[in-house]
Amino acid sequence: MLTIPTSLRVFAHRFATDMRKSFHGLVGIIESKLGQQVESGHLFLFFNRRRDRVKILFFTGDGLMILYRLLERGTFETPRGWRGQSPKNASSNSQGIELRMGDLALILEGIDLASVKRRKRWRRDAVTA
Repeated sequence: MLTIPTSLRVFAHRFATDMRKSFHGLVGIIESKLGQQVESGHLFLFFNRRRDRVKILFFTGDGLMILYRLLERGTFETPRGWRGQSPKNASSNSQGIELRMGDLALILEGIDLASVKRRKRWRRDAVTA
């Protein structure tokens, strides 16, 4: 079992991804579409059009690792704002969604994100200056 620190940031590509893409193809999406650097150590999620497959790419410090999950039945609940079609004229900063680590766990477990009720908690990014 992999243990992932909750301090990692998780970014999901908003559009369906061709699951034939491997390391270099996914890195290209991360850098050009999400505006992130793969060496940051963040987790990057890519779903296929049917949402029955997900790839998670991350940098381990000395190389890249892809986790690939295929569901035999059902689909993954994708984050709010996800689009199944390829972007036509989407700007680079609108092609990614940042998720909480807890959301990633819920997605992988098959829990409907819309039915989850969150209690108020302090978050650094929620503080207004």
